[in-house]
Amino acid sequence: MNLSILKDRIEQTLHRLRSDLAESKGSSSHWTGALSTSALSTATAVSSLSICRDQFRKNAWAIHDGDSDGYGPRRWDELIEGGSEWLSRAQNSDGGFGDTDRSLSNIATTLLVLAAWQLAGHNSRYAAKISAAWAYVERGGSWDGLKQRYGKDKTFVVPIMTNCALAGLVDWGKIPTLPFEAAALPQSWYRFVQLPVVSYAIPALVAIGQAQYFHRPPRNPISRAVRSIARKPTMRVLTRMQPTSGGYLEAVPLTSFVLMSLASIGQGASRVAVESRKFIVDSVLEDGSWPIDTNLATWVTSLASTNYFDAGHPDSTDLSADDLLEWNRSIDWLLSCQHRKRHAFTGAEPGGWGWTNLSGAVPDSDDTPAALIALQKWLVMSRQVSGRLRPDFVFDNDLDARVQIAARAGCRWLVRLQNRDGGWPTFCRGWGTLPFDRSGSDLTAHAIRALHCWNEVFPSSFEGAASAMERGWAYLERHQNADGSWLPLWFGNQDRSAEDNPIYGTGRVLLCYSQCNRTNHTSFQRGLAYLLANQNADGGWGGGKNSHYPGSDRSLPVITSTIEETSVALEGILAGGGTKDSIPSIMQALNWLCDAIQQDHHRVSQPIGFYFARLWYHEKLYPLVFSMGALKKGLEFCQR
Repeated sequence: MNLSILKDRIEQTLHRLRSDLAESKGSSSHWTGALSTSALSTATAVSSLSICRDQFRKNAWAIHDGDSDGYGPRRWDELIEGGSEWLSRAQNSDGGFGDTDRSLSNIATTLLVLAAWQLAGHNSRYAAKISAAWAYVERGGSWDGLKQRYGKDKTFVVPIMTNCALAGLVDWGKIPTLPFEAAALPQSWYRFVQLPVVSYAIPALVAIGQAQYFHRPPRNPISRAVRSIARKPTMRVLTRMQPTSGGYLEAVPLTSFVLMSLASIGQGASRVAVESRKFIVDSVLEDGSWPIDTNLATWVTSLASTNYFDAGHPDSTDLSADDLLEWNRSIDWLLSCQHRKRHAFTGAEPGGWGWTNLSGAVPDSDDTPAALIALQKWLVMSRQVSGRLRPDFVFDNDLDARVQIAARAGCRWLVRLQNRDGGWPTFCRGWGTLPFDRSGSDLTAHAIRALHCWNEVFPSSFEGAASAMERGWAYLERHQNADGSWLPLWFGNQDRSAEDNPIYGTGRVLLCYSQCNRTNHTSFQRGLAYLLANQNADGGWGGGKNSHYPGSDRSLPVITSTIEETSVALEGILAGGGTKDSIPSIMQALNWLCDAIQQDHHRVSQPIGFYFARLWYHEKLYPLVFSMGALKKGLEFCQR
């Protein structure tokens, strides 16, 4: 196929993607997306509501206002029944349960489902399914297998075991103790006391730690006294950290662990428990299940708007007045999502963005660069086209000024978040080495891209940006693997034994090198060689035997690429312009991507996303926004 024919295919495919993205946004100013349904979230929600129901019946709580009008015991019963029934349909053929409806089984989620059914009183109803699930757990090493999955990180293994202890499945004495009293220290001290959980798990540390103290008090009288004294001040920490939505991090699992722990110690009628319960009731999906989080609206809007508004316009000067006005609305919405005061949850300074506009979001170093890059593109393009638009078009100078103010605050926020090793962590600087608190290559590359694009608009205007970027480059070079790849922190591939994703990580880092004009660097060339060498026979990247699209034959032991990973790899390669040797690979990949979208495969997202503690998710809009970015680069490639 020649480039002219390929160019036509790409233009047609981009038109289709733009139409689909427009439909998903509707008349809204932003995209909301849709996170996958989750057996893990559903199990924890069922467990927490079951404990609340049992404790309410036993202790005759006074129903708080927040537990009336559809939030009381009758509603709990409905949700427990609906969630339990949904779980009965979600079991995999091996007897286990996966995090999402497209995930492989894992011991953590399987144990949580078993605990949920036990607490719901459904052992006899699902006896055969429970037997199959226990067989899966035994094959996976039981409790030792669970601990091995998470290593030294107690962020998730302790909540799982606590859930199981509340269900009577494991003895409290087998659960590692969480020092909840440490949460009574000033927030700025947390990173110095080497807590066994990651920064965003403080609510679980407090609630589960208090449950451990209640159900199995320490034998040491000094420890017992210290923890007794710490109960009230750490409950105040829980209250202070709880957002107005009631959901910690907008996450059903984290909120459920807090709720079940408090309910089990007689705190089910507390304000924290009432608000947590309301969040869980509000978060249920129509099919009776729960998602891993409410939504990623800020994240997907940043990614979508960067490519959507000029997707049909290879030349940015062809952007219409109506397109720009619509874009203005999205940018205005993004500005409203910026955090403008110190965050109660992590103590983060003002200036960053979280993954959603909802109150449970926390500013982080992936969503903040995404928003900054979207703002910069709007600023540059709106200035380019405003002079030639229709006579009655009025350029929004106020929006222009507000974007500049927000960008300066966001860039300062990023610079101050950088770790001493030169990389960027997710939430908190210098917290530690546990997963999702340490620096990450994907986060570092994203932060550098954001600082670089704004430095191009306002050279040397962001204090410390230049030196921060240099330290970031050094970090990336040190963390490139011997095979030329980079590993990301927040994305994985379930078919790899380590559940990592060098395709995603390498693609994102190469995009950073390209946009910062460093394609001649040895690290870029090695990363490019890695991606070209690991292209699948079908022309795509990533995937594996467990990645399937509608109509595919699951009995065939073939590699199935994913739209998400192919798009990220291809965009990284194309951003560098490609080389003579890479042209056949690029053309094959572009054709594969166009074919996949033509066959509607972009309507089926794949589980490549990680949430906290390596919980899998998939997001409805990822195939659309990722492929649009790659195909726009492909269009530029065909027009050279």
